[in-house]
Amino acid sequence: MDNVLPDHFKTERLLLRKPAYADAAEIFSRYAQDTAVSRFMTWRPLARLYEAQAFIGQAIDDWDKGTRRAYVLELAPRGDGPVGMLDARHINRHTIDVGYVLARPQWGNGLMPEALSALTAIALSYAAIFRVQATCDVDNIASARTLEKAGFAREARLERYLVHPNIDDAPRPCFMYARCR
Repeated sequence: MDNVLPDHFKTERLLLRKPAYADAAEIFSRYAQDTAVSRFMTWRPLARLYEAQAFIGQAIDDWDKGTRRAYVLELAPRGDGPVGMLDARHINRHTIDVGYVLARPQWGNGLMPEALSALTAIALSYAAIFRVQATCDVDNIASARTLEKAGFAREARLERYLVHPNIDDAPRPCFMYARCR
């Protein structure tokens, strides 16, 4: 399914763009090996740079195929490397699922709600897109607040939904959030 989302866009404080192979080292050093950042993620903290390089390679391949947009977030206007990522993929013709990660020094600054709000507004401006959704672990209060600040509404509690391997190897309950038009 072709992705209708733009190749890049800006918010008041952020540049969101396609990842580049050169981003891997910064992603690795800034947040991908941070245990606090990865706590509620579906991946374990990265131990080697090549893991970040493989992740970026896959993100670029998916982008080029049109199946996924894993935007790199940079602080504007400096654009001095990744501080996080915002991932968006079609799960069907009318729904986009999003996920995100942000370097710990940027937590609490309102950057992710800003990025999510902008991406969601863009997505919902397309005639074919009616829903943007995200899930978060029931214990991830900060992520739930991020989604609420971005205008998402909690729809459900999904039992045994996602494995967050830094907490448990069994699927954990998650909240489903969505913003619809």
